[in-house]
Amino acid sequence: MSQSGDRGRMRAGGQPVFVMSDDTERTQGKDAQQANVAAGKAVAEAVRTTLGPNGMDKMLVADGDVVVTNDGATILEEMDIEHPAADMIAEVAGSQDDEIGDGTTTAAVLTGELLSEAEDLVENDIHPTAIVEGFGRGREIALQTIDEEILGGDVDDDVLRQVAESAMTGKSTGGATPEQLAAAVVEAVSLVDGDGDDVEVLARSGRSSTATDVFGGIAVDDELEHEDVPRRYEDATVAVLDQGLEQPEANVEFEYDITDTGQVGDATAGEQARLDRYVDLLVDHGVDVVYSSDEVEDYVAARLAEHDIMSVSYVRDKEMPAFARAVGASRITNIAEATADDFGHADVVRRERYDDEDLTFFENEDAGLVTLFVRGGTGYVVDELERAVQDGVDAVVSAANGDGVVAGAGAIEIAVSNALRDEAAGIEGRQQLAVEAFAEAIETIPRTLAQNAGMDPIDALVDLRAANESGRSGVLGVGSGARVTDPADEGVLDPAPVKRGCVRAAVEAATMIVRIDDVISAN
Repeated sequence: MSQSGDRGRMRAGGQPVFVMSDDTERTQGKDAQQANVAAGKAVAEAVRTTLGPNGMDKMLVADGDVVVTNDGATILEEMDIEHPAADMIAEVAGSQDDEIGDGTTTAAVLTGELLSEAEDLVENDIHPTAIVEGFGRGREIALQTIDEEILGGDVDDDVLRQVAESAMTGKSTGGATPEQLAAAVVEAVSLVDGDGDDVEVLARSGRSSTATDVFGGIAVDDELEHEDVPRRYEDATVAVLDQGLEQPEANVEFEYDITDTGQVGDATAGEQARLDRYVDLLVDHGVDVVYSSDEVEDYVAARLAEHDIMSVSYVRDKEMPAFARAVGASRITNIAEATADDFGHADVVRRERYDDEDLTFFENEDAGLVTLFVRGGTGYVVDELERAVQDGVDAVVSAANGDGVVAGAGAIEIAVSNALRDEAAGIEGRQQLAVEAFAEAIETIPRTLAQNAGMDPIDALVDLRAANESGRSGVLGVGSGARVTDPADEGVLDPAPVKRGCVRAAVEAATMIVRIDDVISAN
């Protein structure tokens, strides 16, 4: 028996025995399943209209902060989601973003549609276990079909540029075209041999987004300890310190026994000599820039400035590894024991003014890290431009390090849907219905792409199915220019790992939610 709002009671000898507190609520059976499915569908619907190159943007307002974006992961992250089932779908987009970087909206929409199909099956008395098993069979068929649809040929720079363009098309990129940004993205990824962790995307407003720059090294916005230093260095030596340049704290309490004024000067001179020793060591090593994770005392910063040495203190822990990698430095814990090999190098260090703040650029041809510096006209454009370029980087890295690319624009989803229907005919039992439902669910991707492009979604889906009987087709263009054609011929490509990730993540989340038949909540 389904109990909605039941505190969870058991019967002993015909009398109810309450085992939960009064503030506990319990929802069971179909009521629980329907509530969870409804919450999941609501979240998926929130991002559905952002799908594809013709998707619409969302404006998210919270505590006076405004975010304008069509990035699924960002939308779900910014939304204040309370329902646990809905939060699972938000986590699907988040995990897809963390692991692969692209396909977040597709994963969320597919999860919602799988839940919708599962709801219909439950209403027709199909047990959740049969649904879960059927979705599992469908996942394996989908993954196999994706492998079979991988395009032949090498994944060269031309292919990677097409992948980057496909990932960024439809996002707000200011005055820059996806083609211009894609070239910069591919250049950045190629400089680090496809390691996306070594590509930093930095965006600032003030100029057109066409003013994109790619350079080996890093740019940071830390404040200098002393401003009276050069704004440009050539062939600079950089010290990265995991120690402070300050008076060390004593392990025990002590006090000076002063009997005359001369002793005060002696004590002060001793402390100053220790600080001077830090400066002398850095000068002897020819250091031009000092970055420290701890304090650099004002006296030391001033002395360093006398030698034209730039210093920065309290560098954030999360920035230190990337900075050290960019300049090729070891993190020094004791400057007195440092050797020449511990120091980093930069071909050029320069300070530039952006957005009422100074950025310090460390440029190095042989750096272990590359920065993709993009510009935009306003803060909103800059934020979305940064997300778009990051999506392009993630897609290129995925394609370069994965095992191929597939046609985009909904073509792969139509191919998977056709394969699911063909295989379903040979599956016995009620699992067959779940596999067919999977086919219906995955078709929501090309159907939504067509709808967002201004096409009639039903007519477009019929045309897509017919075209894929003899070839490959997807939805391209918008409005009167929207059409069904082969995306590969138009250069619309997606990394195969992105599509696999979407299928795996969506099935995992949907089956987890479908299996829940009891929700117990307590304040």
